[in-house]
Amino acid sequence: MQAITYARKYLAPWGTNYMKELQRVVAALAFKSSTECATYKILFDPKQWDCLVDNFKQEFCKLYGMTFEPLLTIYLQAGLSALKTPFGFEDNCPKDDPLSQESFRKLSASMPFSKQQQSKLVCYISKEPMDTENPPLVLPNGYVYSTKVLEHMAKNNNGKITCPRTGYVCNYGELVRAFIS
Repeated sequence: MQAITYARKYLAPWGTNYMKELQRVVAALAFKSSTECATYKILFDPKQWDCLVDNFKQEFCKLYGMTFEPLLTIYLQAGLSALKTPFGFEDNCPKDDPLSQESFRKLSASMPFSKQQQSKLVCYISKEPMDTENPPLVLPNGYVYSTKVLEHMAKNNNGKITCPRTGYVCNYGELVRAFIS
């Protein structure tokens, strides 16, 4: 009788939105925890407490605008996923690589590898890679193109370089070599 009185006082206002669930819970008062009725046996299962705890944590996080996972873990995983390459999991991985540490390897184990294992610079004009054979040169306006293209442009324009993206004009002597590390 106390449970019915409690339900009338505190749970009845929820009846307009959750009538089906309310009826099921109130009807469970008529059964013992050892019931064989499948509909109500589930409500008495000890695993329901774990479900209730999880629901409480999720609602608590929603209410206070928190994440279910700690923010530190989220930020670490984001950073590690950007650094994660197959090379980081090899035995000869350099010690300055964060993934050389076992704790970081465990944290990043479920994450995908980063898209680029090696990056390369490609000239906007010629679409050729820029490397030690064809180093990148920086125009005074900040745009970068390959040496071969800019030398060819300077030969054909009396030493003048014209940026194809901005139209900026400069002398070949004003260009600065960029070093790839």
